[in-house]
Amino acid sequence: MADPASYRPAPGSIPAEPGVYRFRDAHDRVIYVGKAKSLRSRLSSYFQDVGGLHPRTATMVRTGASVEWTVVSTEVEALQLEYAWIKEFDPRFNVKYRDDKSYPYLAVTMSEEYPRAMVMRGSKRKGNRYFGPYTHAWAIRETLDLLLRVFPVRTCSNGVFRRAEQVGRPCLLGYIDKCSAPCVGRVDADEHRAIAEELCDFLAGSSDRFVKRLETRMREASAELDFEQAARLRDDIGALTKALEKSVVVLPDGTDADVFALADDELEVAIQVFHVRGGRIRGQRGWVAEKDAESLPEVVEHLLQRVYGDEGGEDVPREVLVPVLPSDPGAMSSWLGQRRGSQVDLRVPRRGDKRALLETVARNATQALARHKVARAGDLTARSQALQDIQEALGLEDAPLRIECFDISHIQGQEVVGSMVVFEDGLPRKSEYRRFIVRGDVDGRKDDTAAMHEVLTRRLRHLLAVDPGEGVAGPVDEETGRPRRFAYPPNLVVVDGGAPQVAAAQAVLDELGIDDVALVGLAKRLEELWLPGEDFPVLLPRTSEGLYLLQRVRDEAHRFAITFHRQRRSKAMTASALDGIPGLGEARRKALLTRFGSVKRLRAASVEELVAVPGIGPALAARLAAELGQDSAAPAVDPRTGEVLDDEGERS
Repeated sequence: MADPASYRPAPGSIPAEPGVYRFRDAHDRVIYVGKAKSLRSRLSSYFQDVGGLHPRTATMVRTGASVEWTVVSTEVEALQLEYAWIKEFDPRFNVKYRDDKSYPYLAVTMSEEYPRAMVMRGSKRKGNRYFGPYTHAWAIRETLDLLLRVFPVRTCSNGVFRRAEQVGRPCLLGYIDKCSAPCVGRVDADEHRAIAEELCDFLAGSSDRFVKRLETRMREASAELDFEQAARLRDDIGALTKALEKSVVVLPDGTDADVFALADDELEVAIQVFHVRGGRIRGQRGWVAEKDAESLPEVVEHLLQRVYGDEGGEDVPREVLVPVLPSDPGAMSSWLGQRRGSQVDLRVPRRGDKRALLETVARNATQALARHKVARAGDLTARSQALQDIQEALGLEDAPLRIECFDISHIQGQEVVGSMVVFEDGLPRKSEYRRFIVRGDVDGRKDDTAAMHEVLTRRLRHLLAVDPGEGVAGPVDEETGRPRRFAYPPNLVVVDGGAPQVAAAQAVLDELGIDDVALVGLAKRLEELWLPGEDFPVLLPRTSEGLYLLQRVRDEAHRFAITFHRQRRSKAMTASALDGIPGLGEARRKALLTRFGSVKRLRAASVEELVAVPGIGPALAARLAAELGQDSAAPAVDPRTGEVLDDEGERS
């Protein structure tokens, strides 16, 4: 690790204006991004006595090799630039104050002609309505099952919907009146959209008017002696009431707020958030993250930036309630307002129901941190022990903080693919996983060693700092200043296999002249470690944490490779007979399949029927007939005019 004094900027060279700064390591990789009201004051604080810094900050400045900055005009602009750079560079020392889970939402796809209610994760799509998040997907399905009695919106996939349209018969939910069955015309598009809008209004908090409306209809049915309808309406009211009981009323109607609470120690912070929509708790989330700052205001600032900044992040509500205000509340409020499109009230509740709710959230955070510390103690110790075991077993100078593992997957030489997984500090770093399509044979061979040679060559050649004038770019992009793909070197390369695979990997290292990367192979049969040039493997005890970590890395590489192989194999097996026909693009293929339903029916169609499809002309119809191998008894057609020809090729 570097001495921070070796790259400390001269105090007079740092501007006192607001701005954003980046620390880079010896490989020119951005390892930390931060912002400051005064760059001079903030950067000077990093180069004081290292012993007085936060442990994570101390490690960061020792890992760094240079620092650079960009001056901006306002603090809001600094906040925006900091977020953009964190998203672009994904620095390892910037803590992700956001849980790594993708929580499910109840989504209503109002952007479609026939809206669909469904469980959805990940990034949100424009035009859809989202409610949640929920802790479990089954909670959404349970709630939705209750609501479908009153709001029979469709829940089927587009494929099921199209098949029902073709056969003219609804699915089971249509028969039991939990779907209005627009696929068979029971309701038209406008009626179905009205049902979906009512469902959205109910989920958004306008629940009382629906319950009152059902109660009025129930009394009217009872007065008319229609007891069967009255009983059904009674059950509908019970379903709505049960669905409402799942979300507790905590604040007055119309209150939309996210309530955050923190519980921290020297190194970590537990975060809890309650999502209140329409005065009801619609979701609760909690996670634990490492701290990259000593003060809670800075933690709150980073937390809000990560939670509301991501593309798949939360929608910004009207109110954001926090235990302490961020270090720059004015800039953060302005930034949140820009994300929402209207003013956001960012504040600390002092009294009343909102203060009581914040205290409840805080109790949850305290309990979560206590549970995490008990579990984390063993986990952190095990990871440290695993890296130490690997270091000792392989005779390495330092613990392998970055491990890359490679695996090959294929069936009898078909659809050969490779995978690379990355573990840093004993934990997977999925953003740096890579997949390879093996392009060809190496020296005429079709085995795993040839594929391993190709994959490792393609990956490790990026480590070479070759003169760009010779045709190969260096590890750093001169225009953006960012490291190129694969530019960050591993401490240890693991290959799935024994001595042959290790020999192939070592040949790549020798060919490229790389001598500062350790190599080991992990064979499945006896779980032994094979080192380059050794006649006998290294055996670790079955109870070794190091062996367990290497097995995890190897199994993850195998899973990643075989998943990719199955995707390619499935795509190859299910390739349509329409693929590759000249003049037949995606839109025309879709039009043909929409009209005929399947390739089998398309083969049986006459040329006249093909020409009737929008976008299919006589020449293309004739080509389709020839490519699909239609019955020779089908009439011939002049490709220029579309006229039917007789047996002699003359116009009939």
